[in-house]
Amino acid sequence: MLRTDDHGRVRLLTLDRPEALNAFDTELYDAVATALNDASADGAIAVVVLTGEGRAFSAGQDLGEMATLAQDVDASGVGHGFPRFMDALIGFPKPLIAAVNGLGVGLGLTLVGHCDLTLVAESARFRPPFTALGVVPEAASSYTLPAMMGWQAATHALLTSAWISADEAVASGLALRKVADADLVDEALALAAQIAVWPISSVVGTKRVIRAAHTEAIAAARRREDREFSQRTGSPANLEALTAFLEKRPPDFSAIPGE
Repeated sequence: MLRTDDHGRVRLLTLDRPEALNAFDTELYDAVATALNDASADGAIAVVVLTGEGRAFSAGQDLGEMATLAQDVDASGVGHGFPRFMDALIGFPKPLIAAVNGLGVGLGLTLVGHCDLTLVAESARFRPPFTALGVVPEAASSYTLPAMMGWQAATHALLTSAWISADEAVASGLALRKVADADLVDEALALAAQIAVWPISSVVGTKRVIRAAHTEAIAAARRREDREFSQRTGSPANLEALTAFLEKRPPDFSAIPGE
């Protein structure tokens, strides 16, 4: 589910659910949250690199689990993983580098807004699928994506659920640079090593002052999104989108009043 490998002062975390395109279910949310908290507390680790196994970085939320939650609001305990993951991700004090090796859909895109540097493989592409799922952006992406990509590019992607190529990601500021697929992890580890040679207190302090101006805005965006997302989850449009996904057909919103 999640592999951990240390390379000197750099820790490599690899999402390892390739059969599910590294989609996040509750177990994976909790595993990554625990790994980030462990790396935060480990005085021997200066930088963390996050990547995925197989042809996807992450397909985002596990839609099978999302469909269950949408139809069963009393599913006890299920769903706690996402807020715990987000708290660990946003609160992670050390440099975090995303090495996006393939598809980054939903959370596979929005988590990049909380990474400090992002490298993308040539084959990588992103998609924010929220309007197509009858919901709204999450993970504070209504703030982070415009801040990174610019208002027009981010609004276009979020409203249309459009794909973003590796070249577009770099051109827009979503990623630092594009790397050959075979070289991605090595390049990310090399970049991390350039940072890890410096005092941990210095790199942590530098990240803290860079991120400080955005802390309150990100928290406010999360609150707004959480309220709107909860209202849309289980709505007729959302249920149609999830049912269509499970039935492997295009969604049809035409018969839903107001949609």
